[in-house]
Amino acid sequence: MAKAERARKKKNPAETAVPGTAVAYLRVSTKEQRISGAGIGAQRAAIEAAAEREGWTITAWHSDEGISGGKGPAERPGLAAALADITSGRAERMIVHKVDRLSRKFSDSVMLMEAAITEGWPLYVVAQSASTHDQHGRFLLRLFANLAEDERDTIRQRTRDALAVKRAQGVRLGRPSVLSDEVVTRIVLAHRGGAGYARIANDLNRNQVPTARGGKIWHPSTVRSVLAGQDAARISRELSEAGGH
Repeated sequence: MAKAERARKKKNPAETAVPGTAVAYLRVSTKEQRISGAGIGAQRAAIEAAAEREGWTITAWHSDEGISGGKGPAERPGLAAALADITSGRAERMIVHKVDRLSRKFSDSVMLMEAAITEGWPLYVVAQSASTHDQHGRFLLRLFANLAEDERDTIRQRTRDALAVKRAQGVRLGRPSVLSDEVVTRIVLAHRGGAGYARIANDLNRNQVPTARGGKIWHPSTVRSVLAGQDAARISRELSEAGGH
């Protein structure tokens, strides 16, 4: 019996962590960094306030910036590091701001919650003031994990619908170029004249024309990206309307 008890404790390193310690996990996607108020700073402030209120000491901060919540835990270095802190006994619990910071996939969120329950470390979510440590908290977190995935699906569907409308209206999709109109026009004219991507790239390199990012080397794929952009479409349309090439 004593041997079984030792084995059980060995599987739950969080039980040996200093009481009251916590590791914090933060995440924002690239889009959210630009337009959302739920950035890294806001999440950190909310977590710090919760830790102070509960009397917890945050021993480490881990974050994934510019990484989608749809990616699995193994694809997020920050989350992997936070989990390593827990499983190695360096912290007693993990804190996140919202369930959707943990993941926007229901299956991944539930998998992480089940790991917390099985391994004996609480996962605490500030926005819901809920933890996997009790039944009511587990119910709330599973509910919000479902809502997070539903929101992700809704956003993706709205994006698909909006793109379909633009295509139906004849709008050519693609990122605007940051190149000057002179360079884009040169590329468009060369392509309309029959030159391939490689030939255009070689000509630009030979004449030492800088790339959009100020680089010195053009590749066929770079030329193709310029031609697929909005500025190239606009210039090509203007040339056609003017009766050029």
